[in-house]
Amino acid sequence: MCGIIGYTGYSEARGILLKGLKTLEYRGYDSAGIAVYHPEFKEVLVSKCEGRVEKLDTKSKDVKGVAGIGHTRWATHGGVSDNNSHPHKFGSVTLVHNGIIENYAAIKNQLGIANKLKSQTDSEVVAALVDYYYNGDAREAIISAVKEISGTFALAIMFDDIPNKIFAVRNVSPIVCCSNENGAYIASDIMAIGEYSEDYFVLPELTIAEITEEGIEVSDFSGNKVEPKILTLDWDIKNSGKMGYPFYMEKEIMEQPDVIEKTISSRIKDDLPDFSAENVDDSIFTQCDNITVIACGTAMHAGLIGKHIIEKTCGVPVTVNMASEYMYNQPIINERTLVICVSQSGETIDTLEALKYARKRGARSLSIVNVKGSTIARESENVVYTNAGPEIAVASTKAYTTQVAVFYLITAKMALLRGNLSKDGVISFIKELKKIPDAVASVLERRSEIHHLSNGMLTAEHTFMIGRGLDYPALLEASLKLKEISYIHSEAFASGELKHGTIALITEKTPVIALMTQSNLMSKQVSNIREVQSRGADVLTFVKKSLITKDVDCSFDLPDLEDDFMAVPAIIAMQLLAYYVSSDKGLDVDKPRNLAKVVTVE
Repeated sequence: MCGIIGYTGYSEARGILLKGLKTLEYRGYDSAGIAVYHPEFKEVLVSKCEGRVEKLDTKSKDVKGVAGIGHTRWATHGGVSDNNSHPHKFGSVTLVHNGIIENYAAIKNQLGIANKLKSQTDSEVVAALVDYYYNGDAREAIISAVKEISGTFALAIMFDDIPNKIFAVRNVSPIVCCSNENGAYIASDIMAIGEYSEDYFVLPELTIAEITEEGIEVSDFSGNKVEPKILTLDWDIKNSGKMGYPFYMEKEIMEQPDVIEKTISSRIKDDLPDFSAENVDDSIFTQCDNITVIACGTAMHAGLIGKHIIEKTCGVPVTVNMASEYMYNQPIINERTLVICVSQSGETIDTLEALKYARKRGARSLSIVNVKGSTIARESENVVYTNAGPEIAVASTKAYTTQVAVFYLITAKMALLRGNLSKDGVISFIKELKKIPDAVASVLERRSEIHHLSNGMLTAEHTFMIGRGLDYPALLEASLKLKEISYIHSEAFASGELKHGTIALITEKTPVIALMTQSNLMSKQVSNIREVQSRGADVLTFVKKSLITKDVDCSFDLPDLEDDFMAVPAIIAMQLLAYYVSSDKGLDVDKPRNLAKVVTVE
């Protein structure tokens, strides 16, 4: 979950490192630091502190040198403090680390260094281990240390007696690399270095990169040269800024008509779903008896929408699993199981480990991810990339809706191949799917109305959301959005469950959001709304326009699509509601407290 940046070349490193760290802020962090090789003192000097990159900028004003590494830390081992911040220096070795070292305590005892450590972190122990093995051969020291480490790690390492050179090695945790005429760059995320070259590569696991001003050389532990696969950015890095919006989240909400359309249109040929560009094997859709969706948080909620659509259209049983719990629940898996993993970053560690577990037990796999070359993409048998582009705000919006769009496409493909829908039926399904971008745009055009509705929630401590059928999983995501960026306790419930306990929590003026888009469940949902209104709740209703009658109170009418496609325009309205509550409360919408964008530790 930490962010790593590294540069060596012909320019002052400090500015490049700080800019990279600023870009990596969205991953979540509580401290930051840089280490730069000082040509006069002939050693690597460290500057770090608890707090934001702005504080580090002030503290590191006098740092000079053309090679260095930087880090934004999310506290795991050891609290938030200057000493626990990265980089860590032990002896002649300075490093930054993303990941978890599981056997750090044993290594610390083995080396007998407890009284020499300045921090409480597992990372400083790695620096001490590399220094222990270092006798002038950096590669051998790194290899020897890595062979003793258990856990996940991305390491960028510098040595006092090797000027202007950076070494990098990783296991699971990502490192991306690129170079240009001004030097070479490494980072945890292409967002931090994409402006320097559109061509980049992901450092292969358990290889060593040697980074100099002339470029990057990669070799395996036996010294054999490795040629990494070169990837090309498929989005304009210039468009990754806020583009005039006060927060990234608002910009990303507004981008959804375009990114959904791109995700859909690139997989439609002759009005039929087509995954041939990704070389997805049709057999994964026809030779499965059941589907298991594995994901976390927002991605899991996209899977719940997928479950509803696939089961209804294709008649294939679908289970949706929290990735963090999957391996520990004795899941039933065999060669007739299709595992679909969903992750924006493609680096979510719980999802990755669950994918590996399922594949070892014979399951076929397909992953839905947003980042090319990510670990989950590489570990999966098949991969479908969403076309969301870079998503910076911690609270996911456009990644979620493009994931849902892919689930619709998967449903259509499976229904066609398995004969659940005729060709004309699939064409009709795709025709309705293609209406979603315009429906989303129509909600966004009326965002001021939702802003007005949000005013009544600014002082709320608790909120409940109720819906039936497809509306319920849509509200699970809506509830998550509200709680994670506004800090209002919010819970979504299937409306019929209210009378089984939850309605005890409804008191005078309790805000309740009701979603009503499912035609066959309208009368039941109206009854459930009456139940909470009779107990004094303040109810906001979001209703599909064609379902509005004199018996249905409507706070905001949603554009008309067939019921099974309403989850996307509905969630757009809920994203906006959460956004306006958070921004009007004066909160940092993009960087909610205690949260990180990319979760790379279990």
